[in-house]
Amino acid sequence: MPHVFGASGEIVAVLFGHPLGLAGKDRSNNKILWVARPTTTPSDAASPNGLRITATLDGTGTRVTREVAGGPGPSIIDMPQAGCWHLELRWAGRTDTMDLDYAAS
Repeated sequence: MPHVFGASGEIVAVLFGHPLGLAGKDRSNNKILWVARPTTTPSDAASPNGLRITATLDGTGTRVTREVAGGPGPSIIDMPQAGCWHLELRWAGRTDTMDLDYAAS
């Protein structure tokens, strides 16, 4: 199964469609299961409940945000353009980063 580990190893993106692509009518190419590393410390109660993704298209100033309600889990994450996207991931007081490539459909 294609997957991408976060740079710090705190989260992994399991890709159900590879390569990821621009959104089509059925949006099936961009299914991602986010799996966070288990932690023994309690979550930060002040942090938001969801997984917040701030994505920047490599070599540009194009930036978008996405949210996965309830934190890491199943999602469909679409991007507005093809290319390499650098993701900053925040959830339950934790952070990690990763790069995901989106191909032109």
